[in-house]
Formats: sequence, C-alpha cells, structure tokens
Amino acid sequence: MFESLMRKFVKFIDPKLEKYRVKKVPLKPKKYTPDTLKEFIEVLQRTPKTILSDEDRNRIAAVMNFDARKVSDLMIKKDKMVFVHQKDFLGPLTLDKLYKSGFTNFPVVDDKEKVKGIIHTEALNALEIKKTDRAEKYLDKNVCYLHVNDSLKFAIEEIERTNSYYFLVLDKSDSLAGFFTIQMLLDYLLG
Repeated sequence: MFESLMRKFVKFIDPKLEKYRVKKVPLKPKKYTPDTLKEFIEVLQRTPKTILSDEDRNRIAAVMNFDARKVSDLMIKKDKMVFVHQKDFLGPLTLDKLYKSGFTNFPVVDDKEKVKGIIHTEALNALEIKKTDRAEKYLDKNVCYLHVNDSLKFAIEEIERTNSYYFLVLDKSDSLAGFFTIQMLLDYLLG
C-alpha cells in the first residue's frame, strides 16, 4: 500500500517540480578553426586517411607551398638534359637516342655550345625525315627562358604570356642551368 501511495505522490508532484529542474541542453561540439598555419598542418596530419588520402595531403601541401617554390625546385638540371648539335644528322642512331631519353624537347646547340633553338619530337613524328637531314632543318628558333630564382607563379604567367610549355632555365650568370615544362608544374600540383 505504501508503494501505491508513493506512486500517486510522484505522479502528482512530478509535473509541479518541472519548472525547478535544470534542463539539459545537448552540447554541440564547437567547430575548431586553426589560428596559424602550423595548427592547420597539425589538423591535416590528424585527419584520418579515410577522409584525406596521402595523395590529397600531398596536393594540399603543394598548393600551400606554391608561393615559396622556385623554378629551380622542379627543373631538370643541365647534366641530365639531352642536346642535339645543329649539324647532327637525324638518322636512326640520333633519333633512337632522343626517343630513349624520355624527353619531348631537345635544345639544339652550335659549335660554341650556344643554344640555337629547340627540336620538338612532334615535329620529328609528323615529318618524313631522311637520314641526310640535319637537326637545324627542324629547329624551332622560338626559345623561351626562365631564371632559376623565378617563382612558380611567375612561371605560370610566362606560360600564359608566351603560350609555350617548354623553357630553358638560366642561372644567375645567364648560363644554361636546365629546363622547365608545364608538365613538371602539373605533376607538382596534381601529383
């Protein structure tokens, strides 16, 4: 009987006590906004790979570091380049050497090692080459240059301005240091 009486009392008093109860408000997680670049990078590093893959992380890092990068960071250095002498015959041996290099553009030099132009493999593929043809016959004299300390942003501006995708890169003394292509830039940005 006591239990029954207690139930009735609770039923009676419970609605009257409602106004005195502290209401529980569900807490929403506060959105975290990093204040510094370092904090942002830490957030990226903590993000699970199910949300942000290694490829995505690398792409974000490339974009974030874009302004600090220079042409020299991406270019192929001179010692890795393949040159063609302007008097070279474009016979099977020379063509084989060019194709095996993996490059698509080749600086053409004179006897003093001065660049006279570029040979593009598209020109070699599209034309009927005779064994007696010399490199200078297929020479593109329109050569574009960048400097090793030029920013990648400047390189993009030059690509747009010149409508060129291949640049020879000069060092501080204006000597040939290497080459730079739009493909290198795309690979850097897109992985």
